[in-house]
Amino acid sequence: MSDDEIRPARAADVPAVKAVTDMAYGHYIARIGVVPQPMEADHMANVAAGRVFVVGEPVIGLVVIEAHDDHLFLDSVAVHPDAHGQGVGRRLLEFVEARARALGLPEARLYTNALMWENQKIYPKYGYQVVARRVDGPYDRVHYRKRLD
Repeated sequence: MSDDEIRPARAADVPAVKAVTDMAYGHYIARIGVVPQPMEADHMANVAAGRVFVVGEPVIGLVVIEAHDDHLFLDSVAVHPDAHGQGVGRRLLEFVEARARALGLPEARLYTNALMWENQKIYPKYGYQVVARRVDGPYDRVHYRKRLD
C-alpha cells in the first residue's frame, strides 16, 4: 500500500482522524461562533462503522461518508493544513464519487456552513450544485448535491 492510497480507517487511526479534523475545522470556531460539528463527532464510532476513509501515512486527509438509499452523504472532508494545495481534497472528493457509483447510488450530497465561504467556492468547481440553505440548531448550512448518472 502506498502513502497516497485511500483506505478504510482503522482503530489505530482514530487519534490522527481527530487531529486532522480539529486542524482542518478549528480555525472556523471564531468565524461561525460554534464548534464545527465534525470536531464533535464520535470518531471511534465512525471508524468502527466503516464510515471513515483516510489517505497518508501518517494521515493527511480523510472523509466521513454514509450511504443512504438514494445518495452517498459526505459528512466531512478534512485535509491537514500542511497538505493544502497538493490535491488531497480533490482526490478525496473523487473517491467519494467513485464510492457512490460503486454502491449504485445516483448522487453525492454534502453541506457546509454558510460562513465557510471557501468551501462554497470549491464545491461548484467539482460539479456540486446548491439545492437548499437551512438552519439546523446553531448551524446555517448550504446543502449541495452532485448527480453521478
